[in-house]
Amino acid sequence: MEITDLTPAEHRVWQAFSLGEGVDFRESPDGDARAGASWGPERTVRAEVLRALLLNGPTREGETAGMKVTGARITGRLNLMYGAVEHPVRLRSCHFEEAPDLYGAQVRALVLSDSVLPGLTAGNLRVELVLRISCCRIAGPVRLAGAQIAGAFFVNGAELGTPSAPDEPPAPDSPDPEGEAEAVLQLNHAVIGADVWAVGLVAHGQVRLNGTTVAGQVNLDGAVLNAPGGVALYAETLSVGTDLRAMRLRARGTLNLSGARIPRHVNLAYARLSRPGGTALRASSCVVGELWLREAAPVQGAVNLRRSQFDLLHVPPEVWPGEVKLDGLAYQRFAPHLPAEARLPLLEREAAGYLPQSYEQLTAAYRTVGDEAAARTVQLAKLRRHRRTLPPYARIWGHLQDVTVGYGFRPMRAAGWLLVLLLIGALVFALHPPRPLKSDEAPDFNPVFYTLDLLLPIIGFGQEQAFAPEGRYQWLSYLLIATGWVLVTTVAAGITRSLSRQ
Repeated sequence: MEITDLTPAEHRVWQAFSLGEGVDFRESPDGDARAGASWGPERTVRAEVLRALLLNGPTREGETAGMKVTGARITGRLNLMYGAVEHPVRLRSCHFEEAPDLYGAQVRALVLSDSVLPGLTAGNLRVELVLRISCCRIAGPVRLAGAQIAGAFFVNGAELGTPSAPDEPPAPDSPDPEGEAEAVLQLNHAVIGADVWAVGLVAHGQVRLNGTTVAGQVNLDGAVLNAPGGVALYAETLSVGTDLRAMRLRARGTLNLSGARIPRHVNLAYARLSRPGGTALRASSCVVGELWLREAAPVQGAVNLRRSQFDLLHVPPEVWPGEVKLDGLAYQRFAPHLPAEARLPLLEREAAGYLPQSYEQLTAAYRTVGDEAAARTVQLAKLRRHRRTLPPYARIWGHLQDVTVGYGFRPMRAAGWLLVLLLIGALVFALHPPRPLKSDEAPDFNPVFYTLDLLLPIIGFGQEQAFAPEGRYQWLSYLLIATGWVLVTTVAAGITRSLSRQ
């Protein structure tokens, strides 16, 4: 391209390129790129001119060439497919008539902040420093699958996709867990050498991070992800070096983190997760340091944490939804620390029904922090829940153990029952002593030890064998004997269970 073919606006850009100087076409420093479609030729630059500069532009000895253009209207398609750009590119507050094509390109640094684009095709892009599309308005999809960015990726404050019309009904919730939402940001299998900054991102469609590796953190604080009836964040097997921050996140659609590896926090404090009739949070088969839902709104939709591993679950009871999937979930501690009665309703919401492992896991969490009383409460709740799964005839023995000694977890109940029965028996037999079997050989009758003889089959005081009650008192003795057997057996079962726990 000859310099004589350039318009005055393009000539300014051409002249500034070799010196690395900036060209600002805005009428004021706060000019808005969204009004770019009405800009005149004095602010218009052809994409082919930019391409010629970036791929083979003039340079000057002792100067660092680079493109720094602000407030321009760029016509045509900026096609850098498979190109190698050795200079930094900064196109701020620009209006692109067509989506740039950077598929397979290599660039040092690319900044498109505060610009308006119909879309961006940059699959397998290679960036030596940073990629920044902060505060952009991009109506079409941003395709960055397979990109390799040595530094950070900035998309904070950007708005991706086209919002639904105010009178347009939301998409119905689909039973398909993957949903049908259009992907407005495709970052699948990308490699990011530093952080992903998406603070305040607004996405009207799906954000995809499947198989992406981020050396630093992913920051979605204050982001709004709208994919009703579908998957808002599709991040299966995401690998993050430190944290996934999403404080104050608002997500309409599923957050899918299945198989993710996040060593520190998944911070969803103050978040609002919504997928009515579907799964709002899917974090199955994950390995995560800590999951935080502190001060979050009650989740609308199911939560799936199957087969995942967490060091800490910081989730208040009121945040959990009506349906959870916790089969195979492993964690060390729950926070905040609450009585077992506050945590047990969660296990009742298990979609698969009664899962013994869930109760054992909660028991282990309480024992980790030294709360043995809460651990016993959870174990008692487990046995009661198991009892409900048995046939009616098989529940009788369980009810007896529960009422008498709380399945061995409430051993003081046995002492109470024994004391009550001892008082009743001693009083009745003191008023109505049984007749001696052999009057000349029988010892002196003692109603207290006679009742103990009936209640405790393993102890003998010589009273039971020497006296025989008659009539209804004989039936009382049978009742005391049977009750004594039940109490002794359940106490023995409780002691055995306690020893096995030790």
